[in-house]
Amino acid sequence: MGKKIGIEVSLAIAEAAKLANVDVIAAYPITPQTHIVERMAEIVANGELDAEYIPVESEHSAMSACLGSSGVGARTFTATAGQGLELMHEVLYVASAMRLPIVMIVANRALSSPLNVWGDQSDLMAVRDTGWIQMICENGQEAFDTTLLAFRIAEDHRVLLPVMVHCDGFYLTHVVEPIEFLSQEEVNRYLPPIDYPLPLNPDKPVTMGAFAPSFIYTEAKKAQEVNIRNSKKVITEHWAEFAKMFGRHYHAVEKYRTEGAKTLLMTLGSFGETAMTAVDKMRSEGQEVGLLKLRLWRPFPFEELREAVGNAETLIVVDRALSFGGPGGPAFSEVRSALYSLKTHPKIVGFVGGLGGRDLTVAEFEGMVKKGPGIANTGAENEFEMFGVRE
Repeated sequence: MGKKIGIEVSLAIAEAAKLANVDVIAAYPITPQTHIVERMAEIVANGELDAEYIPVESEHSAMSACLGSSGVGARTFTATAGQGLELMHEVLYVASAMRLPIVMIVANRALSSPLNVWGDQSDLMAVRDTGWIQMICENGQEAFDTTLLAFRIAEDHRVLLPVMVHCDGFYLTHVVEPIEFLSQEEVNRYLPPIDYPLPLNPDKPVTMGAFAPSFIYTEAKKAQEVNIRNSKKVITEHWAEFAKMFGRHYHAVEKYRTEGAKTLLMTLGSFGETAMTAVDKMRSEGQEVGLLKLRLWRPFPFEELREAVGNAETLIVVDRALSFGGPGGPAFSEVRSALYSLKTHPKIVGFVGGLGGRDLTVAEFEGMVKKGPGIANTGAENEFEMFGVRE
C-alpha cells in the first residue's frame, strides 16, 4: 500500500492530471471548480509539467479549445462546474460526436436561479444526453483514481470518447481527505502515451464535423449510440486492470450490505457515505436494509442494476436534482424505466433532497427508509416527494 497524504480533493485531482502528463489544459475558473485549474496553472508555471495552459475567456471557449487540442492528438484536460458546464453545453455534443478523448472534471453545482454556488447534481443531469461517458465519485480517493481511469478509458481505441468525472461541489472538492497517491513510475506503467489514431494533420487534410444532411445524420447518430454502449465492456476491463495493479476495485453499481435486504436505498455521489452510516445503524437495529451506489451514469448499467436489486421489495432512489414537471428526479425516472421490463422487480420510490448544498443527514436517510415502503405499498398523491422541505 502506498503512502496516504492528507490533501484537498481538488488539489489531488490536479495532481492526478499532472501524473497523467497532460499536454493541454484549457479552462476557465468557476466555483467550486476553481482550485483544480488554479493548481494546474501553478504546476505548469513552475515547470513541473510540460504542457500548454490556455486561459480562455469563457467555458464555451474552454471546450472549443479542447476540441482543437484533442483533434491534433494532444492529451487534453479541463474542468468546470454548474453554470460553466451549461455555457459549454452545445460544444459537448461536438466532442462526443467527433470521438475526441477529452477528460473533464465537473465539480457538481446547483443551477440558477436563484444563484447558488453550492453542490447538488442539477448540472450532472442537465448534460446526461451529450454523448459523454460519465462516472460519479463518492470520495477523494475515487476522484483521484477516476481521473487516471478516465484517460485510460477515453483513449482506448475501442472507445475514443470524452469522459466526465463528476465530483460533488464542496462536499468533495473542498474537503481534505487521506488519499493514496501513485508514483509517476506506476502511472507511466498504467497509462501509456496517447496514441490518437485520427489526428488532424495539414499534410493529410481531412474534414471533421462537417454538415450532414438527413440521408446520413441518422446513421451517424446510430454509430455514436452503438459506440458508447459498447464502451461499457471496455470500462469494466479497465476497472479490473486498475484493481489488479493497485488493489482498488470499482464497479458500475456498488452494493453495500444488500444481503437479504428488503429495502434498498440508492445514491449517486458523496452522500453515499452518509447513507452507509444510516444503513449500518439500521442494520444494528435489525432492519433489513441495504444500499446501492450508482457510479456509472453513462453508458447506463442496465444489467448491473437489474442484478444488484436482487429480491428487494422496495428501492428508494435519492436524487439531488429535479426534473421540473416530470416524474421527480432524473435518476429515479431512469432507474424505474430500467427495471420496468423485469418480470418481478422492487417497487420504486423517488425522493429529491440535498438541493443547493443542503445536507441530507443520517436521520433523514432513516426517515426515507421508514416512509418509502409505505408509499410503495399504498401509493402517493404525487409521483415523488421532495424530502425535508420546510413548511
